[in-house]
Amino acid sequence: MERFLTILRRYWGYPSFRGIQSEIIASVASGHDTLGLMPTGGGKSLTFQVPALAAEGVCIVVTPLIALMKDQVDNLRSRGIQAAAIHVGQPHSEMLRLLDNCILGNTKFLYVSPERLETELFLDKVSRMNVCLLAVDEAHCISQWGYDFRPSYLRIGELRKRLPDVPLLALTATATPAVADDIEFRLRRPDIANDATGNGFRRFTMSFARSNLRYVVRPTEDVIGEIDHILRSVEGSAIVYTRSRNGAQDLASKLVSLGHSAVYHHAGLTPLDKDTRQRMWTEGDFRVIVATNAFGMGIDKPDVRLVIHADLPDCIEAYFQEAGRAGRDGATAYAVCLSQRADRRTLTRRLADEYPDAPYIRRVYECLGSFYQLAVGDGLNVTYEFDVSRFCRAFHMFPTTVTGALNVLTQAGYIHYREEDSATSRVIFLTERDELYRIHSLPGVAERIIQAILRTTTGVFSQYAQIYEKDIAERAFTTPDEVYETLKALTRQRILNYVPRKHLPFITFLRRRVETDQVEIPASVLEDRREGAKQRAEAMLDYTLDTSRCHSQYLLAYFGETDSEPCGHCDVCLEQKRGKSYERLAAHILQELREHGPLPPSSLRLPGYEEAAHRKAMRRLFDEERIIFKKGKICLAE
Repeated sequence: MERFLTILRRYWGYPSFRGIQSEIIASVASGHDTLGLMPTGGGKSLTFQVPALAAEGVCIVVTPLIALMKDQVDNLRSRGIQAAAIHVGQPHSEMLRLLDNCILGNTKFLYVSPERLETELFLDKVSRMNVCLLAVDEAHCISQWGYDFRPSYLRIGELRKRLPDVPLLALTATATPAVADDIEFRLRRPDIANDATGNGFRRFTMSFARSNLRYVVRPTEDVIGEIDHILRSVEGSAIVYTRSRNGAQDLASKLVSLGHSAVYHHAGLTPLDKDTRQRMWTEGDFRVIVATNAFGMGIDKPDVRLVIHADLPDCIEAYFQEAGRAGRDGATAYAVCLSQRADRRTLTRRLADEYPDAPYIRRVYECLGSFYQLAVGDGLNVTYEFDVSRFCRAFHMFPTTVTGALNVLTQAGYIHYREEDSATSRVIFLTERDELYRIHSLPGVAERIIQAILRTTTGVFSQYAQIYEKDIAERAFTTPDEVYETLKALTRQRILNYVPRKHLPFITFLRRRVETDQVEIPASVLEDRREGAKQRAEAMLDYTLDTSRCHSQYLLAYFGETDSEPCGHCDVCLEQKRGKSYERLAAHILQELREHGPLPPSSLRLPGYEEAAHRKAMRRLFDEERIIFKKGKICLAE
């Protein structure tokens, strides 16, 4: 373990490991397949980064979040560690260059989106690499019984066949015991596929308890007013989660009108806009960020004091992960979930949208064929950009239900629907090269940016070329924000045309189109998953309605920790303490009156309790008609 501590201290400056990090690292270093169940903020990344640095070869890290992989790559490079990322949206030539660097041994960590695992080219390149470790982040995505199943994760099994002797580390912060079992089953080594004795995994579980986090459920029908009250009651940086993009914008606007420093964030923003808003919030330029659940993974802000859920999440897993972004510095923080009378109806509607019935799903499949003018028997491995608004207008459907149908068709293997693919920025010059050189009125930064583009791209005067604002900024000695603003200005001047990177949904047909009545929707991808989603929604609803059980105990029991003690500081625990205080005060008052007869209120005080508590106990005894007020004194009721 000493060599791992040396690496930890050298690259990260930490004096020692914490929690179960050292146990996971020792297991992985011994060549064992390992499952690590660690809460958000538990330091999962170090459990594969440290042992990989101690071994020869490249560590492949599968993660579904492009923004997170970019952050981790930048973080590793800042420490002098060679790292790269391969994801959807990169040029083919760039992907080949990065893979060849891994084969040559010039890269230590290769972060990969699960979609890349589906290409034969990637698998062939991996077979030629010296791979020391395969790490799977957000491992719950491989389980069909989990809340965030992604079919592309199932391709990790094919990757294991190419790397039969390479140990695997699966990591997640949101797995129930059943999901953890399913993760191990699906990620087992091919050579023990029929091993009845087990899946070959060593499992390490870190308690999900967060002693510094105060869980609160607040019933309200005035969401804006309640959030305003909470923000004025709790100081520090805050995240407010809401369901929709429009809801995030509207809520942020209303909070600003109430005097709060707030900004919104959702997946529909340009990557540059998202990065800018997140950075400004991280650095304290905005106190509150109002966001959809697309925000939060990989954020490096330990001093978040407050996370508010304006809308009820779909499940405990999502809530626990999002709430856990508060208080990572160990100081007191609050996770507040607002509940409304309509929550049950809302969750039922969401289930109907997410899992529409089979006839509707078949109709969506038929409409896709018409939309892209695909004949029966055509379309194998063809990819199309998907304009959901135009599709819904053409066939009189609703976007949320269409998205649910597309996800089911993806899980059934007919298509691959990718809702948030990243299209690379593009640029084309509208002036001839000679004319460009005759322009003398451009600012210096614009000239540097133009020169950087011309040095790194070809054919940019005749066709659109892909560019990366970050690379251009480094070559032009400026910032990505400045590159973005300058290229927009040059577009207005008609010197070039700049198309910023944006998120686009895509659909790939995985099979040739079949007749609509031949589309089979297995129970495992519709009825069974709908039932699982219903159970998770019911658990989330029960969490908000259960006023007798400690919130922390409820959450921990959901994830398999059934022997935890009450936290003592959630709203349920505090209410129970207040109830016990009332009982003790009431008993004291009644005993004094029995022994001494009618007494003035001042004579009934019990030392150690505030006056407000005494008044409340008196009021409840009056309401219960156990005492009366007579001639200036308190008496027992007859």
